[in-house]
Amino acid sequence: MHRTKTPFTGGHGIVAWVVVTVLAVLILPLLPYAFIDDAGGTPAVISVPNPGADLWREVRQRDTALSGSTQVRGVDTGVLINSGGEEWREFRRETLIPYSAWIFGALIVGLFLYLILRGRIRIKAGRSGVRIPRYSVFDRTVHWVMVAVFLTLALTGLILLYGRFVLIPLLGPEGFGATAQASKLVHDIAGPVFIVTLVLMTVSYFREALIDWKVDTKWVLRAGGYLGGAQPSSGKINAGQKAWYWTVVLGGLLLVASGLVMYFPNFEQGRFILQASHVVHSLAAVFVIAFLFLHIYLGSIGMEGSMENMIGGYCDENWAKQEHKLWYEEMKAEGKVGASFDAERKPSASEAAVRTAGT
Repeated sequence: MHRTKTPFTGGHGIVAWVVVTVLAVLILPLLPYAFIDDAGGTPAVISVPNPGADLWREVRQRDTALSGSTQVRGVDTGVLINSGGEEWREFRRETLIPYSAWIFGALIVGLFLYLILRGRIRIKAGRSGVRIPRYSVFDRTVHWVMVAVFLTLALTGLILLYGRFVLIPLLGPEGFGATAQASKLVHDIAGPVFIVTLVLMTVSYFREALIDWKVDTKWVLRAGGYLGGAQPSSGKINAGQKAWYWTVVLGGLLLVASGLVMYFPNFEQGRFILQASHVVHSLAAVFVIAFLFLHIYLGSIGMEGSMENMIGGYCDENWAKQEHKLWYEEMKAEGKVGASFDAERKPSASEAAVRTAGT
C-alpha cells in the first residue's frame, strides 16, 4: 500500500511542526490585543486589584489623608501611620541642621574677620570722665534676666538640635541621652520665665524703639558708620538696636506661640499643627540666635564703652556724643549730663563737681 506524503511527514515534517509551534507561541499571546476599544483606541485591560497594596497605600496615606475607626477618641487617633513625621525628620536632618550650622559658622567667621580688619570701635575723643545716666536699675535687671533666660534656652535648644552629631562622639549615646533629657527639662522650665521677661522687656523699651524714619533711614543708609565714614546721629538707641529689639519681640512671640503649642500637645491640635509649630520654632530660634551673635559682639569687644551702659547704668559723655548724638543733646538740654539717677537726692560734692565740669 502506497503511503501519501504530507508536509508534516518525514524530515521536512519535523521542521514544519517546529515552525508551527513557534508561530503559535508567538501569535497566540497577541490575540487579546485584537479586541480594541474603537472609541478610545486602547486595549480593553482588566484592572485586577491588589488588596495588600491598596491597604498599605491607605495606611501610609500615599494618595490622601484617610482616617479609620478606633475605640480611642481624640485628634488623629484614627491615623495608623503618619508620613508627615518622616518628612519633618528629613527636613530637620538634611536642611535645618546643616544650613543653620553654616549660618552660625559664617557669622562667627565674619565677625572675627571684621574685628581683625576694622578693629575695635574706639571712643575717638577718649574718655571724658563725665558720666551720663543711661539705664535705670529696672531696665538693667530686665535686660540681664532676659540675657540669662534666653542664653539658657539657646544653649539647651542647640544641644537638642546638634547634640546627636556633636555630643555622641564625645559623650557616647548614654551620655548624650542624659544630657538631652536634662536640656529638655531645663528648656521647658525656662520657657515660662522667658514669657514674663519678654513682656517686661517689650514694655520697658517700647517707646525708645519706635522708628524715627528720618533719623533711622539715614543711619541705615550709612550702615551706622561701621563700614567707615562719619558716625550718623541717632537717639537713645540707634536703628541697629531697634532692629534687635523688634527681632527679639517678634521672634520671641513666634517662639512663645509655637512653644506653647508643643508644650501642651493635647489641646486638640493634630500632628500637622505640631510639626508646623516645630518648624516655626526652630526657624525663629535660628534667626534670633544669629542676630544675638551680632548684638553680643557690638555690646562687648566690638565697641568701647558699650558694656558699661548695662553694668553700671552710666555712659561716658564722649561715647554718647559719638554714638548717640541726638540723645546726648537732649540729656544736656535737660541738665542730666553728670547728674545722678535719683533727682530728689542732693548730689554729693564729687557728683556736683563732675556735673559742673560737664556743663
